[in-house]
Amino acid sequence: MISFLKKDSFSRDACLALLSWVFLIVVFFIIPDPGVHDIIQKVFILGLFALSLNILIGYLGLIAFGHAAFFAAGAYTLGLFLQSDFIKIYNFGSFSIPVAILLSILVSGVLATFIGAICIRLKDIYFSFLTLAFQMVIYSIILALVDITGGDQGLMGGFPKPPFLGIDLSKPFDFYAFTIFISILVILVLRQLIESPFGYGLRMIRDNAERPAALGFNNQNHKLIAFIIAGSIAGLAGSLQALLDVGAYPEWAFWAKSAEPLFMILLGGMNTFLGPLMGALIFEILNDFVTANTKYYGLVLGLVILSFVLGLKQGLLDWMVIKFKESRNKNAQNK
Repeated sequence: MISFLKKDSFSRDACLALLSWVFLIVVFFIIPDPGVHDIIQKVFILGLFALSLNILIGYLGLIAFGHAAFFAAGAYTLGLFLQSDFIKIYNFGSFSIPVAILLSILVSGVLATFIGAICIRLKDIYFSFLTLAFQMVIYSIILALVDITGGDQGLMGGFPKPPFLGIDLSKPFDFYAFTIFISILVILVLRQLIESPFGYGLRMIRDNAERPAALGFNNQNHKLIAFIIAGSIAGLAGSLQALLDVGAYPEWAFWAKSAEPLFMILLGGMNTFLGPLMGALIFEILNDFVTANTKYYGLVLGLVILSFVLGLKQGLLDWMVIKFKESRNKNAQNK
């Protein structure tokens, strides 16, 4: 079993994470195009969303159709907190945003605990549609509580972004650097979790649920913890999206929003850790290019997904990894 913080693996991943962040900071100055910066930010936010769902799909074998419930919960929690009087009453001051983000993660995690405790008792399509049912309940609640959530208009009027620790999220560079740093940090931690005994336990449950149970694993506990982690990360992604858009909107809790991370996983791959992040990149580039050139966004996206499913029969990063391994093995045999 691999240790949670196996020294050589963690050091390598941490160095790659730091280099990636530095590289993207350099990109900000080399390419001074707000449109490019916006795409990069969205790729990481949506990438977190897709990676969180892939904990369930790729590593546990559970397909959740209602994952956007946690994304919306995180977004609305942050927005409502920053618009509320709690900031003044309890004098959060400059730490309002960090507290709001942590609160978003907490609320999403609690919601995931409640929903997960019920859903993990079911299997296959029953699990999938029960998560969707819970999401539509959340969506209906958002629409019904007009005085609190703004109903179908969403949270309007914006919210304050007080500077903290020298970081002013109202400035484009600060927000860009902060969003990418938080995203990469979470990806790094999630990577260690997936390569830990807990992560291998999830794979064992996915491949043969009876085997880990025979070895003393509590399958239900593992499933619930994975569900809570996935929901919490989705909530974090929602809070970052709310900060980016300076608002929260009911369509983020609609069933169509849950389809987005599914598409990203299909495009990037579910068997490679960073596959969903690759899928988020493809998805966002497609979204930006297609919407700028045609109104048939759904048609083009559908054709691209079909080409991946029928052509590659897997996500792009999964395909690239397999081809690389085949090439390496072929070269080794020729020596």
